[in-house]
Parts: sequence; C-alpha cells; structure tokens
Amino acid sequence: MKRLLTSLVLIPAAAYVMIWGPAWLFLLVASALAFGCFHEFRNLANGFGLPINSIAGYGLGASMLFVTGPYVNLLPLAGVIVLSLATFSGDLKKSMPQAGALLVGLVYVFGAWRAGIELRTLNVYWMLFAVSLNWAGDTMAYFAGRALGKHKLAPAISPGKSWEGAIASTLASCAYGATLLHYLMPNVDLSYALLLSAVANIAGQVGDLAESAFKRGAGVKDSGTFLPGHGGWLDRLDSSLFSMPVVYALVKLAL
Repeated sequence: MKRLLTSLVLIPAAAYVMIWGPAWLFLLVASALAFGCFHEFRNLANGFGLPINSIAGYGLGASMLFVTGPYVNLLPLAGVIVLSLATFSGDLKKSMPQAGALLVGLVYVFGAWRAGIELRTLNVYWMLFAVSLNWAGDTMAYFAGRALGKHKLAPAISPGKSWEGAIASTLASCAYGATLLHYLMPNVDLSYALLLSAVANIAGQVGDLAESAFKRGAGVKDSGTFLPGHGGWLDRLDSSLFSMPVVYALVKLAL
C-alpha cells in the first residue's frame, strides 16, 4: 500500500515538472534528485570500504550539471582532480578503487541527469519518454513475472526477476513508447520509435540490475529510506539513470 500511495504522488508530480513546469523548476528538481542519488551512491560505496570525498563529489557533480558553453571542455579535468585526491588519500591500496568509485558515481548519477536536462531542452516529450518508458515496463514485468516467471534472469543479483518478466517488460515498453511518440511526436518514424523503446527498456533493466548488484555488494536491502515502499531515490530511479543517457545519445545521433 505504501508503494502504491507513493507512486500516486510521485507520478503526477514528475509528469507536471517534466512537461508543464518552467525550466528553472525542472532544473531545480533534477539537481535535487541528482544530489539525492549521489548521496545514496556514496553510502553504497562506503559499504565497499570506499569512502568518497563529498566536497569533490558534489562540487564536480554540480559542474557536470551546470557548466555549459566553452567551459564544458574543462570537465575532463574532473579525472585529474579525482586521481589527485585519491593519490593523497592515505591508504594507497585503495587509491585506485576510491578514484574509480568517485568517477563511476559522477558519470552514473550526474552524467545521467545532465543527459536528462539536455533531453528536455530538445523536447519535453523526449524526457517524458526516457523516464516513463520504464514505468510501463516495470509494471508489466511485475505481473508477467508473477504469473509466468519460471526462468531466473540473474538469481545472484535479483532472485525475483525472470526472463519472462524481462521480455514482457520490453514488449510493454515498445507498445507504450511507440504509442506515446505517435501521439506526442508524430514526426518520429514507427520503426525508429520501436527500436528506441526496446534499447531504452533494455538499458533500464540493466540499470536496475546494476543498482541491485551495488546493494548486494554493500550488504544493504535499499539504497535509502526516503520513499515509503520504494526505498531510496536510487531504488526508484536506477532504470532512468541508464535510459536517459541512452535515449539522449540515440536521439542526438538521429538529428
């Protein structure tokens, strides 16, 4: 019940911000979600014994979200900063894993949300597509998995997921995505809409498994407790963090 009630609040609010909200509101919400996701990622990294420098993480993450124009060419300096911090962290055996954890967190969280911001700049419906596609897929996967699921998808990572549920998720996302783009962006070719929906759905499912693997490795059930019935922000947005950059890359290639 908590999960359902939380969804009934989150989905309309998210739709408003993505489609009708002013640009400043979307940027504010996207930034807050990015920082919330990164906070939870830091907690997961701690579970692996890899503490992440919070000042560097949030500072570099903010630059990934907000830096535009010619200054965006300075972002590769993030790698220099991260490696420099890891070099003088004290425990040399963890210097490379710590640097890797911070870089992964920056790209995984802030890179994905930067792609989302760019998607909405292109067209608000691209952002809606990238995020809501996985809602449709997750719903169908749940029911199909319960009714038909016999073959485990990744038992060591997420024992409840099945190949039957994963296939149903992809089919549902293709139907939903093609329908959504047909009515909201009729200039998008049907074959491209189906291909984009399938690739984005698969990316989202991999994102879900990746976050589950992080949690199992860190020895926790949920990434956080902010959302009743859902866990944390990473638990709710893990699929979107993979689908947003994938959709953005494919849309940009098609332009």
